[in-house]
Amino acid sequence: MERRLFLVHILIWVMIVMGQIHRYKSCVEKERKGLLELKRYLLLSAVKEDDTFDTWSNDTVSDCCRWERVKCNRTTRRVIGLALHELRLIGFPLHINLSLLYPFEELHTLNLSKSWFGGFNASFMEGYQSLRRLRNLEILVLSLNQFDNRVLPFLSSAKSLKTLFLRGNNMDGPFPAKELKYLTNLELLDLSRNRFDNSTPVQGLAELRKLKALDLSRNEFTGWEQLQGICELKNLQELDLSHNQLIGEFPLCLTSLTGLRVLDLSSNQMTGKVPSAIGSIESLEYLSLFHNDFRGFFSLGLLANLSKLKVLKLSSISNSLQVESESTWKLEFQLNVIALKSCNLGKLPHFLLHQKELRLVDLSENRLHGLFPSWLMQNNTNLEVLLLQNNSFTNFQLPKSAHRLLLLDASANDFSQLFPDNIGWILPNLRHLNLSKNSLQGNLPSSLGNMKKLYFLDLSHNDLYGKLPRSLTMGCYSLMFLKLSHNKLSGNIFPEPTNLTSLVVLSLDNNQFSGRIGDGLLNLSSLSALDMSNNYLTDIIPIWIGNLSYLSTLLLSNNYLEGQIPVSLIDIYSLVLLDLSANRLSGDLPHHFNSDTRMLFLQDNNFSGTIPDTVLGQVSILDLRNNRLSGNIPKFVSNQKIYILLLRGNNLTGSIPYQMCGLSNIQLLDLSNNRLNGSIPSCFSNISFSFPTLQHDGQEGYDAGVIFVSSDIFGGMGLDEEFFSTEDLGRYYGSKLMLDPFTVDYMADSVIEVQFAAKRRYDSYIGLTLGFMFGLDLSENELSGEIPGELGDLVDIRALNLSHNHLSGVIPQNFSKMKDLESLDLSFNILHGQIPSQLTKLSSLAVFNVSYNNLSGIIPVKGQFSTFDETSYIGNPLLCGQPSNRSCNDDTLNETPANVGEEEEDVIDIVSFYWSIFAAYVTVLLGILASLSFDSSWSRTWFSVVDAFIYKVKSLTS
Repeated sequence: MERRLFLVHILIWVMIVMGQIHRYKSCVEKERKGLLELKRYLLLSAVKEDDTFDTWSNDTVSDCCRWERVKCNRTTRRVIGLALHELRLIGFPLHINLSLLYPFEELHTLNLSKSWFGGFNASFMEGYQSLRRLRNLEILVLSLNQFDNRVLPFLSSAKSLKTLFLRGNNMDGPFPAKELKYLTNLELLDLSRNRFDNSTPVQGLAELRKLKALDLSRNEFTGWEQLQGICELKNLQELDLSHNQLIGEFPLCLTSLTGLRVLDLSSNQMTGKVPSAIGSIESLEYLSLFHNDFRGFFSLGLLANLSKLKVLKLSSISNSLQVESESTWKLEFQLNVIALKSCNLGKLPHFLLHQKELRLVDLSENRLHGLFPSWLMQNNTNLEVLLLQNNSFTNFQLPKSAHRLLLLDASANDFSQLFPDNIGWILPNLRHLNLSKNSLQGNLPSSLGNMKKLYFLDLSHNDLYGKLPRSLTMGCYSLMFLKLSHNKLSGNIFPEPTNLTSLVVLSLDNNQFSGRIGDGLLNLSSLSALDMSNNYLTDIIPIWIGNLSYLSTLLLSNNYLEGQIPVSLIDIYSLVLLDLSANRLSGDLPHHFNSDTRMLFLQDNNFSGTIPDTVLGQVSILDLRNNRLSGNIPKFVSNQKIYILLLRGNNLTGSIPYQMCGLSNIQLLDLSNNRLNGSIPSCFSNISFSFPTLQHDGQEGYDAGVIFVSSDIFGGMGLDEEFFSTEDLGRYYGSKLMLDPFTVDYMADSVIEVQFAAKRRYDSYIGLTLGFMFGLDLSENELSGEIPGELGDLVDIRALNLSHNHLSGVIPQNFSKMKDLESLDLSFNILHGQIPSQLTKLSSLAVFNVSYNNLSGIIPVKGQFSTFDETSYIGNPLLCGQPSNRSCNDDTLNETPANVGEEEEDVIDIVSFYWSIFAAYVTVLLGILASLSFDSSWSRTWFSVVDAFIYKVKSLTS
């Protein structure tokens, strides 16, 4: 009986314990219901539902602590973390009622950052004092949304906050110290990537006495005077003011922050000397003054007391900083990062010989010479980034054994030996290799195929020769960027299938490749930019090239390609830039191009037929120069996006259609060297020939390219998907101390080059220069009539060429309004009258040519006209004064008509003059022949003399 009673007690205790265990493993029911209500509310605000909250089940057995985006306390099973960032809900914008967070009384971390499809905005916070109820909330992440300053009053009630991220929003104005002063427990504050400025002094920061980390990078702060309040934060350990517009000298008050561990003032406009007092902040572990404009001398010995320093970065924008390191000085501590770019070192710092823990070294642009310092890799086995570009190192050498280096940039040095055969075995882990702009010779080694992780390879501008090794095209399957341009590589391009399925950019231009375009390119399914220009490629453009559906840039100029443009190429929906110039292509022009095509270069081919009305489409640059196109200029449908239209050197006839005046954003228009007739449309004054009213790349040049997201060399290409280990939550307190995040921004650049005649020569305009060039060329046609005075309204034009036509009348005085005009050519016309004295106001005029007209009167000599020589006026016999040799005496002046009516009577018409001479010659010749037909004594004498002359010639030749 007692035994049975004992077993009953045991059973009861087991049931109680099991109940407690079950209770321990399950989340709180109130919070489970709160999560489901939160899910319902968010999905109601979305247009389309997806799997974001699929694990948030209504099943009562489901433990909400196991749901994605939810984190619970292991002991109490209460919700302590909600990760509602990067929501894949389609809705504009997302809203959330903060009162829905009431059930989560122990909520510690709330992440609402980086919400997709527009993100949250300031109107999302329904429930003004809701954050006050969350008394345990310590970490709030609102980064990368659309919040403006209206969100700040809501945040002031969250007095328990210790960490606040507001990075990457739309906030502006002065630093919000007034709104944040109630957050007295705040230890970390991130306001980076906004538009805050120092329009008013920063006051009230002393209230945030617990603040340890402050990030104000990538804002619009300028002067340091308004930021002096930062020096009141005596507990500050990390300060980031990088990527602002700070000017002036280094703020010495920062040296009073004795606990400062991280100081980043990089990418500003600070000047003056680097103060020696910076060496007194002995707590510093990270110091970056990179990319400023410091000047003068700075000795690294002044940092000898910074025994905790791990990261040191210095550079000068103007290359005016001289960093010195005594040959006998030995650094007593070990660095992880040393970056001394553009510091005029002259020679390698001696102390580097004793560094063993370096992971990043940047000594680029320092005029360093001597042998390549491979000992940096041998001494530092953990070295991952080595930047030595733009120096004068010779004899590129590798370590004797394999190294774990990830990034090597030694471009623009003086290497001239054979490319090392074993590079793939010594540096198998490389992800980025740039040895461009050297003089490396030899074949590409087969060991390159061992670099399985390599995704950037630039060997352009060397003297490499031979064929592409099969190991490269099959083994380097991670490659995304391959640049081999400007070498002497030969053979066929990818005649066999390749394994470069990740390749995005391929540059093989300016080599000696020949033959047809290889079918192996078909495997490059991700290709976006392809440059094979300036080679010896033959045959036709293959039809299968249309299968490269992601292609946005295709450059095939200066080859020997034949045939027509394949329809499949025209239909590539993503194609933005197409250059097929200087080939042997023929046939008619396509009637249309894809709507995304913006730049089209088809000049110097054999295209024939007429120009289709629809070819302009949405194109910004159209170059059809030097083909065999005929017919009239089409009446283009008004295209406000066309900036450059070049039709020079064809067989176009007819008049200039007035519809061209609708192309109001034209910057360069070249219709020269055709057979156009009629008059110049006066409505040309409607064309701006200036910066277009629509936004485009002109103000930053016309360099087209494919821009790619920067990638973290150390973290790989992927993003961390752990919801509670985001980039926000792991950024401070040591992350910068180990190694500054190093990223590379890749851009496959294609320099746009346009040729245009100005200043008596045919120049090429590239990039930024092209963006500032505005001109009109109608020369070498058959245009007639007077020059419209309305052309003078083109006040921003820089080059105007109307030469070699049949234009008559006078030079419009209105031309004096073209204040930026640099080149004016009116030569070889039949203009008359005087040169308007008002043209002397053209202060930018460098070339002026009115030769071979019927101009008369005194040549102006003021302003720029004092610089023009006689060649500008030759062929105008009635012009006088300097620089001609004809003096302006009374007789000469009397020859100058008093008014236009009399001028028209007295002016010499050169064309009529030539025709009269020809008619007189023909008349005399016909008269002589007619007189010889009569039988007379003198005609018989003439014929006998001719017969005697013929007989004598025959006797001499026989």
